[in-house]
Amino acid sequence: MRLNAGFAALLAGILLYLGPALAQGQVITEGPDSVRVVIPDSLQAEKGFFLFHLKDLDRPEKAALWSAVIPGGGQFYNKAYWKIPIVYAGVGVLGYFLVDNNTKYQSFRSALLLRADNDPATVDKYANNPDFPSLNVSNGKSAEQYIKYRRDYYRRNRDLTILLCIGYYGLQIAEAYVHAHLKEFDVSDDLSLRIRPGLVPVATPYAVAPALTFTLYTPSR
Repeated sequence: MRLNAGFAALLAGILLYLGPALAQGQVITEGPDSVRVVIPDSLQAEKGFFLFHLKDLDRPEKAALWSAVIPGGGQFYNKAYWKIPIVYAGVGVLGYFLVDNNTKYQSFRSALLLRADNDPATVDKYANNPDFPSLNVSNGKSAEQYIKYRRDYYRRNRDLTILLCIGYYGLQIAEAYVHAHLKEFDVSDDLSLRIRPGLVPVATPYAVAPALTFTLYTPSR
């Protein structure tokens, strides 16, 4: 009887000790049986990993993220509203040249393919076009050379415009990031300039030259 009472007390102590840990377990049921799986605290913390780091971003990083998601978003976040039309003006200009160059490239490319197939039944748009006399089919091989030159010209312009679009996209992200940094940069209205003589190293090892140092500082009050 005393053995049973001691065993019951020991079992109750173990359950009380393991109770909080078992309470965090997740029950996965398949059929008649169930398995209790204990989720470690580290895995539970990773559930909010992405949102946690988004909330940890500082103002410049958020501005850059907004500009990366949508052009001009970082400028809007920085409340530099006058910059948004400039951003979209650049987008519009680059978009126009991208579409225009690609359209002309595709047009001359198709014309060159039709000239090269030697099928009299297929006639390209420049074969007898009075607006492009140098490209008329009556000029023979020289017309094909002109078409090839224009095809390569507009393809090169299209590829260059794509690179400019990528660069412009990165530029507006960098502008939003730098602007947010400058907004956080605290510059006092009460600044003084201190000029002092000093020594600066020169190209020769262990050699210095006289110079003046200029330092901006806030006078102590």
